[in-house]
Amino acid sequence: MKKRDIKILLVDDEPDILEIVGYNLSAEGYKIITAENGLEAIKVAKKEKPQLIILDVMMPEMDGIEACEQIRRIPDLSNTIITFLTARGEDYSQMAGFDAGADDYITKPIKPKVLVSKVKALLRRLKEEDSTNGILERGDLIINREEYKISLKGKEIILPRKEFELLSLLATKPGKVFKREEILDKVWGNEVVVGGRTIDVHIRKLREKIGDKSFKTVKGVGYKFVD
Repeated sequence: MKKRDIKILLVDDEPDILEIVGYNLSAEGYKIITAENGLEAIKVAKKEKPQLIILDVMMPEMDGIEACEQIRRIPDLSNTIITFLTARGEDYSQMAGFDAGADDYITKPIKPKVLVSKVKALLRRLKEEDSTNGILERGDLIINREEYKISLKGKEIILPRKEFELLSLLATKPGKVFKREEILDKVWGNEVVVGGRTIDVHIRKLREKIGDKSFKTVKGVGYKFVD
């Protein structure tokens, strides 16, 4: 998907933020649309069907958390990426955002160049996976999901099944925070999990084999893969 085909919805009640962020993203070639509160954001999102929504949390009419929850219930927007851009950096605020269905969280103030880089990273998730051969390429890491094989910098690495499935899940959407409940459901399913630290143990083993920088812990929420 080309940049000019990507719509980004900016939602903030501060005109200066809309102008500054909108200007920098427009300069990158993205199509920018705006809204000033949560209610307006829902209406605009339904009409425009943006690929990415950047939401403030504290807004009049309807805050970003509630708006995010409602947007996540709209089938046409199920694949839309949602990130919060807010000055509130407390853990509880971040957890509320992720619980509402957000994919990421960006804290103000942020330099324009850094914001653009963040947006580019988020939009990389839009790249279609190769459904014909089940292969994911993430930098020097190649994951063959059909043959349960991975290679890192050309060297094959053998992983136990659950480590492979966990790595494969996280790598499908680099940068997306997978909540612990979602990981347990998709990797372990109905299996009985012994102990509450099962995911942590598997992540530790993956860090040892793949590299510590490839995995990031989001405290109180879950994990994400960084390519």
